[in-house]
Amino acid sequence: MLQKSVVDLPLHSGKCPPWLFERMVRLSRAIFIVILEEFGKKELLKRLADPFWFQALGCLLGFDWHSSGLTTTVGGAVKEALAPFFKEIGLFICGGKGKRALQTPSEIETYAEKSGLSEASQNLITISRLVARVDNNAIQDGFQLYFHLFIFTDDGSWAVIQQGMDEKSLYARRYHWYSEKILSFTIEPHSGILSNVKKDEVLNLVAKESESVQQAMLNLLHQPLLNVLKEVKVGERLLFTRDHAIRPEFLPAEVLPKIWLKIYENPPQTFEDLLLVKGMGAKHLRALTLTAELIYGVSASRKDPVHYAYAHGGKDGHPYRINKRLYDATIQELESIIERIKLGDQEKLNLLRKLPTLFNRIF
Repeated sequence: MLQKSVVDLPLHSGKCPPWLFERMVRLSRAIFIVILEEFGKKELLKRLADPFWFQALGCLLGFDWHSSGLTTTVGGAVKEALAPFFKEIGLFICGGKGKRALQTPSEIETYAEKSGLSEASQNLITISRLVARVDNNAIQDGFQLYFHLFIFTDDGSWAVIQQGMDEKSLYARRYHWYSEKILSFTIEPHSGILSNVKKDEVLNLVAKESESVQQAMLNLLHQPLLNVLKEVKVGERLLFTRDHAIRPEFLPAEVLPKIWLKIYENPPQTFEDLLLVKGMGAKHLRALTLTAELIYGVSASRKDPVHYAYAHGGKDGHPYRINKRLYDATIQELESIIERIKLGDQEKLNLLRKLPTLFNRIF
């Protein structure tokens, strides 16, 4: 199980210089090849899905160790590093930042066809859409997604790395998913969430505590709209959350007819179905949540699900300036090991395996 430890990640400004990005690609490629040789693609997928391992990778690659740019830049470097070997290793990386995120479905379809997963491509695309809906709409924490990386293997395993931005505070939050850890897409599905800030109150519809609300919302959508509106308009009823009351006039009753119109022909049977309804955004889910709480006497979780989450320095000079000579030496050494592995020389690989023990003795 992932430990719920804490890391503060204040934002830093600035772009990744080309000389550093090129090195990040080369070093990450060398690291991944060693992992693939030693443990295989499933282990690499698992590590990328671990928010703390991914953070450590960014630190090793020399990017800002506590910056939102770590996610997007390292994600881009990882994709570029492995792209020439996708078909060979049976691991594919789709999406990215901004417009690249919108290309995820078409990239999944293309790579699935190349890997013999054509029949599974639509399911993978649905998963990509669903996890985005969960993090953008079902968890209403003020962070709007702008980065979506979907990673899958030719055996159908997958991982997702997403990041959202709070435009008011200019802080970022990263969400990780891993197929092997998911028992439900709508009940505590994440392998981890890292953020720079913890919020006092967040509407979290995929918390265990919100399970009764999910069912109440589905029950609500199978009721006649007029009956629901009568309940919402009861003037004397108040709904209390942890620290304030939601008065009936706060309930966006004008949104409810639009929701019923969307689901009229095919009411959702599961909460997953509800999240995937076209046009079912955060505002619609919030209206349904408040209405279900009022009518059924249930309560959704308002707890922030975030898990508060160094080697070559960082591009901004923290904890110290990047030593290019040391960086290049690390790349050359790893690339040399990879070449020797190809030639059947295990001596250097055996030394590499002992590095963690040696470092523990030193530190």
